[in-house]
Amino acid sequence: MSHSTADSDAEMLDAVEKWLARDVRPHVLKFDHADEYPHDMVEQMKALGLFGSTIPAEYGGLGLSATTYAKIVEKIAETWMSLTGIFNSHLIMAACVSRMGTEAQKRAWLPKFASGEIRGGLALTEPDCGTDLQAIRTRARREGEHYIVNGTKTWISNGIQGSCFALLVKTDPDAEPRHKGMSMLLAPKGPGFTVSRKLEKLGYKGIDSAELVFEDYRVPAENMIGGVEGKGLQAALGGLELGRINIAARGCGLAAAALKDSVRYSQIRRTMGKPICEHQAIQLKLGEMATRHQAARLLTYDAARAYDAGERCDMEAGMAKFFASEAAVDNALDAMRIHGGYGYSKEYHVERYFRDAPLMCIGEGTNEIQRMIIAKQLIARNPA
Repeated sequence: MSHSTADSDAEMLDAVEKWLARDVRPHVLKFDHADEYPHDMVEQMKALGLFGSTIPAEYGGLGLSATTYAKIVEKIAETWMSLTGIFNSHLIMAACVSRMGTEAQKRAWLPKFASGEIRGGLALTEPDCGTDLQAIRTRARREGEHYIVNGTKTWISNGIQGSCFALLVKTDPDAEPRHKGMSMLLAPKGPGFTVSRKLEKLGYKGIDSAELVFEDYRVPAENMIGGVEGKGLQAALGGLELGRINIAARGCGLAAAALKDSVRYSQIRRTMGKPICEHQAIQLKLGEMATRHQAARLLTYDAARAYDAGERCDMEAGMAKFFASEAAVDNALDAMRIHGGYGYSKEYHVERYFRDAPLMCIGEGTNEIQRMIIAKQLIARNPA
């Protein structure tokens, strides 16, 4: 990394930290408890350039490395994890275009994605299909210069507030192997594209997760990412590498927040005539929490470096996502125990960490799937 690049990255991180302290931290509990979409914060994220974080500079983005992006996500998640989801899904959509789109598609879409003029996400999951993406049923049939789309997508982040989605469809349902019949369309909202309902969640409040319905929805054929059919699963999996680094960084942020709150509280709360941080039982928890957090960060940065180098990093991203998300869950529970009754109170942030953390074990591919990906890549890279 050049000196100038390091300086600009440091300035970006400093700007994000100042924004979080001034405009986010004082309002998190209000938005979380009301499950209210943070419109003003989204406008501020646009001004900071976060919707173009990883989009190349030649197309109007910041062109940040995945490593710097992970640090930004970590900082924001430490304050309010939901905000990271608003631009993560959006940037996965942008990554699909950056990596596999035609030059015309890049020039037409990426500048508007980078500015936040067009915001959206990734539409993969269906009511009967999450982990097994090759089983999707949403169909896109070619008619002249358009595709006619019919089907339903669910658990789509930014589904209500977003205006365009990278939509995974079947263009050839009879193809063998199945992935050769899958394609990815850029699908802006319009006639035939409706949001059927907002999905209520345990945590991850403020960001909208929705069910999307397509009924004879017409998409221009020129919106086929890459210009050819049959590359949809490849586009989705390539984007998910960045998504899993994001999830890992979110896990690091949550693990850090739980740790910092616990260290602070343990020095203030007193029992038996001394601060609880002097009790061995609390020290054991703090030691484990700190180690989990640091190990998660190192795995996350390792995956980000591999992504920046252009290397295949599904194993590294899977390891980071798996470990960091579990670290977030474990640290959130330990923080609740350290805080005692206050940890269970909605006056404190700790119960929010406890509600938010489990999503990281499910989103962007369950941790069970991550273990399988890790094992398969381990075997492939080390043949007997």
